[in-house]
Amino acid sequence: MLQRFYGLVYLSAVLLFVTLTGTQAECPVQLNPQRAVVRYSGSVAVNCSASVPHKGMGWEASEGAVTMTRDSLITWRVSNLIEWDIQPFCYINHEKQCQVELPVTIYKTPDSVSISIVDHSGPMIEGKQYELRCDVHNVAPVQDLTVKWYKGQTLLNQTTFIENSKTPVNETTTLLIRPDRADDGAQYRCEAELELGAEGPQPPPKETSGRLNVELYYKPKHFNSTETIIKNDEVTLNCTVKANPAPTYTWHSEHLKEEISFSVLQASTVLLSPGNYTCTATNSLGSDSKVFIIKSEQTACLWMYWQSISLKPNTLALPCTLPC
Repeated sequence: MLQRFYGLVYLSAVLLFVTLTGTQAECPVQLNPQRAVVRYSGSVAVNCSASVPHKGMGWEASEGAVTMTRDSLITWRVSNLIEWDIQPFCYINHEKQCQVELPVTIYKTPDSVSISIVDHSGPMIEGKQYELRCDVHNVAPVQDLTVKWYKGQTLLNQTTFIENSKTPVNETTTLLIRPDRADDGAQYRCEAELELGAEGPQPPPKETSGRLNVELYYKPKHFNSTETIIKNDEVTLNCTVKANPAPTYTWHSEHLKEEISFSVLQASTVLLSPGNYTCTATNSLGSDSKVFIIKSEQTACLWMYWQSISLKPNTLALPCTLPC
């Protein structure tokens, strides 16, 4: 029973479409263009031509109407179109009177597009979630509006709208982000674009917000937690790490006799004996340590020898000193 009901509904819709299409097709006039896309307060001109002899034709419209004439080409023309819901149609008296309506889309680019962070000011913190907001003011038609989100030149997301309004509206969209340290200094923006179809302006008109510059706070983090170095006259221990705010450094080792706050230790300025040196980088968000292991050339040579003979099966490894 339900299938029969849906079948009748579908058949009725098809018959209605055929009837309307047939009526439109039987009216011997052509519009050029067949659809008008006009900027608010802009000008428009659309031709209506007859393909058969007739007793009179004209344009009916609240603006730019053309009284009935025996001409075969008439133009609907408005120099300053400001009526949002205008519905012009061209009519002709042939065997009977018929008419063809002209679809008109009047568009208006936004007065402004702005971007902001919701309920937050100052630097962001790595790993936390934030909401960005894009406000689009006084745009039409909203059903043709697409709001796009960018980070730098990368498209992050886009939003379309299901409302159907011919007059200007205000719209707001949001985007959730969770920045990491690579986003420090990133620039976000939103863009309002009107996609008006083939008859509309190309490329589609758009307005862009200003750029939202992200300052991100993140704690120090070393790429490796340990580093082994063979001692020579040019040993350098580099503890420098990226962090925001900038970190401070402390060093700990039984070989260091004084407190050091530099990020880099060099054998040319500090006596660096074989052993372990721990560097800790700290800022307001946390700290991270790295251990530098300085080996003497002789110890390193023995260690490499042990490694080489351990790869040979059935070989007894005996420690010995090798010239390196």
